[in-house]
Parts: sequence; structure tokens; C-alpha cells
Amino acid sequence: MPRTPAAPATTESALRRELYFFTLYRALEAGLLALVLFSPFGGFFEQARYPVLGRTAATCYLFAAVVLFITGRRGGFPQQALWGVLVDIVAATVAIHALPGSASGIALMLLFNVGAASLFLPLRYGLGAAALGGVALIGEFIWSAFDSGGSLRSTAELLMFSISFMAVATLTNLLGRQMRDSQALAEKRGVEAANLAEVSELIIHRMRTGVLMIDGDGRVRIANEAARLLIGGHSDDTLETLAPELERRLRRWRHDGVSDDTPLQLAPDLPEIVPRFTRLLADSDQSLVFLDDTTLLSRRAESMTLATLGRFSASLAHEIRNPLAAISYATQLLEESREILDADRRLLEIIHQQTMRMNGIVENVLGLARRERAQPEYIELVGFARRFAEEYRTNHPLEEDTLNVTSEHPSVPALADPRQLHQVLVALVHNALTYGRMPGQPARVTLHIGNPHGPQIDVLDRGPGIPETVAAQLFRPFFTTSGHGTGLGLYIARELCRANQATLEYLSVPGGGCCFRIRLAGPHSLLPT
Repeated sequence: MPRTPAAPATTESALRRELYFFTLYRALEAGLLALVLFSPFGGFFEQARYPVLGRTAATCYLFAAVVLFITGRRGGFPQQALWGVLVDIVAATVAIHALPGSASGIALMLLFNVGAASLFLPLRYGLGAAALGGVALIGEFIWSAFDSGGSLRSTAELLMFSISFMAVATLTNLLGRQMRDSQALAEKRGVEAANLAEVSELIIHRMRTGVLMIDGDGRVRIANEAARLLIGGHSDDTLETLAPELERRLRRWRHDGVSDDTPLQLAPDLPEIVPRFTRLLADSDQSLVFLDDTTLLSRRAESMTLATLGRFSASLAHEIRNPLAAISYATQLLEESREILDADRRLLEIIHQQTMRMNGIVENVLGLARRERAQPEYIELVGFARRFAEEYRTNHPLEEDTLNVTSEHPSVPALADPRQLHQVLVALVHNALTYGRMPGQPARVTLHIGNPHGPQIDVLDRGPGIPETVAAQLFRPFFTTSGHGTGLGLYIARELCRANQATLEYLSVPGGGCCFRIRLAGPHSLLPT
């Protein structure tokens, strides 16, 4: 018997169910035949020509039908169907010989059995079973002719039954094949649909945009992770309980179709959101609520702005720095002239200062555009900070201001790019010397090197401090409270720290002053400490 490819689990269960009903029908056929031959009322139906042969055939057929019914739950489908139809043909042939008056009815039942078996058999085996059934009927016709001197059936009836066996076997085999192909295709599409549903659900749950599905009663049916973070609470709560203002806007949108796009903050510790509403279906009372985090929108806008600025600044930097260099050089030559009056020298000094300031702005913008990769290496922070302070004092005369380095440890190892760390300290110290002073007093800036939970550098000043409203926006690009700044210094410093796997944060100092803390990565275990 040839092997057929293994069917999917659901197709196999469907075929097993059909085989179960087929074997049950065979058992009912055998029981009906036994009832006709063994019942006291059997003569009411027909008097058997060969009672002993008929009862023996009915008994054997009933036993075989019960065995096939029990074993039909295991084993291959073609094997079960083939053995079953062979038993049907043999039993039908003997029963027709024992009950010649019921030959047409028995042949019709055999016709159904041959057709049902062809559902489970390959086409050639189904046609073989049909041909065998026709041959069995012809053989019984010949047997009856020699045994009793004639048969009640005509040759035309035999030919019609034989042709019917072949036709029904072919038709049911084709129908069975189409049924199995359709079942397999449906299962494949079902699996694909289930996979797509899982992927869609995963995408929705991982979206940064909050998604809520609200039913007609205002209950939250679905809420992804972003939505739960933006509104708080659980998905089995009502929207009125979680966010009354959002529920009020949704109710107004459902009634008037008007959507309020004003940013909404549901709690002081939650970000601002912009809600958008849409119906799940045209005639459905369920609504989808999309929650956009305004901070993410601001970051995207900032990223687009910075990217555009980077491309724009790269093209303009050369054109701007060339005239600046010419102006600075000409100013220096004029300062060396002995014919310049003292009052005019003050003007030249102002020109030189503003030229240097303009050059610093260009450097900041270029630093933002370059985003050079960090090359971290082992640094001993205490020595590095002292060398930095000495260099800064040399290049930037402090006059009455002071810049000191303190540490409770003789050495603090860290891992960072020394060039980028130097740039960060220049920006922080410059801000501390510029803004970290009380009115009329000199600035007192301290670099404190510590190692409580890892290497860190604190840039401390004794100025008036920073208001909380300003502190929340310190590291945003282009944010500045000074008319002479670009708002890029702290932003570039934080980005440089991130490139070195470090963090830069602002801390308020009790009693006045500011602290900008740089937390650095510890030295690699393979490097000497």
C-alpha cells in the first residue's frame, strides 16, 4: 500500500471523524443484515434461499464490522478503508447469493460503501475496489446460474451496477481530494491569519503611540503598554475612572464629531498627550483612542532640526570662519599700530571679543554636526582634573575668580575619551564661571573627584542656583536664558558623555549653588589600575 503524505493535525482529525461515521454505518448495515436473518420476523422481509450461508455471512460481517469500528481510531486511513471495502464486497456477494430477493438493496448499500471508501483511497485503488465490486456481482450471477439454474437479475442490471460503482468511486474520490485540499488551504490560511494577528498585536503593544479600544459603555477593552504608561491604571477599568478629561473629550467627539487637539496632562507625574479618536467600524459603538506623547514629538522635531542644522552648518562653517579669521587678523594688526588712540583701542578690543564669541558659536554648531566617535582609554581622574585646571587658568585668565580641584582619593581610575572629556569640562567650567557667581562677587568653581559608586566629577559653583522650571530644560538644544549663548553647550556636553557611556546630570546644592555631575564608566578589568 503506498504511503500518503502526513496530513495536518486538524485535517487528520476531520478524516478520522469521517472514517468513524463510515465504520459506524458499516456496523449498522451488518446489524440490519443479522436482524433480517436471525429475527423471528425475518420471513416478513424475505425467506432466505440459503439460511445457513446467510447467517454465517451475517455473523462474520457483524464481527468484522465491529472490529473495523474499534480499530478505526488508529492506523492509516487508506489501509482501514481498503480492508473495510474488501469486507463489504465479500459480505455483500454472499448476502446477495443467500437473499436473492434483496439483491438490489444490498447492491445499493455496497454502492455507498464503495463510494465512501474512495474518499480515503487514491484514485487507482478506489477504481480497483469499484471494479472488484462489479466483478463480484458478475461472479455471484454466474454462481447463482450454476447453483440454482438461473438468476432473478438481468445482465443489464449487473452492467449498470458495475458502471455505477466506477462512476461513484471516481466522483467521491475527486470530491474527497478537493475537500482535503480545501481543508489544508483553510488551515494554512488560518495559521497565517493567526500569525498575522499575533504580529499585529505585538506591534500594537510595542508601539510608542498609546492605543486604547473603548466600548460603548466607556470600558477599556484593549490598552497597549504605551497607553498604560501614559494614562496609568489597568485595562479592565473604565475610561472615566482612569482619565475623566479624556473620557469627556471622547464623549464630546462621539456626540459632535469635534476633536480637541490641545495637549492634555492626566497627572503631574505623567507626560502630556495629544488624543486622537476614530471609530473601529462604521456602525460600531467601539472607538479607538490614539495617545501621542508630546515629549516624543518634541524629540522628533528636535532631531529633525538638529539633522537639518548639521547639514546646513557644514556648508556654512567654512564661509563664516574665513571672514572671521580675516577680521580677527586685521584687528590684531590694528592693535599693534602706534597711531591708534586709546579710545579706539577699546573699540578694537570689543571687535576682537565679538569675533572670538562668533567663532565659539561656529565651533559649537560644528561640534553638534560632527558627532565624532569616542575613543575611550584609561584615565586617572585626579591628575587629569589638575592638569585641566592648570591649562584652563593659563589659557583663560581668571583674575579674581578661582578654579580648584579637590578629592578624598589619591587616584580615581576611569574609562573615557580624554579629548571629549576635556571638551565637556571646558563647557561646564565656562558656564560655572559665567553664571555661577553672586552679584558683585567673584566666582568660586570646584572640580571634585569622587568614587562613591563609580568614578565621577562634580563641577560645583557658589552661585544663585537654577530655578526648577529652567533646570527641567537645561539639556534641551537651543535652550538658553542668556542673550549671548546658543543653548548648545550643555546639550553637546551631554551627548559627548553618552558617547563615552557616561551620564551628565544637574544637582541642586543645599545653601545655594549648582552641581553638574559626570558619572563615568569604571576602568576595564584588563587595564592596570
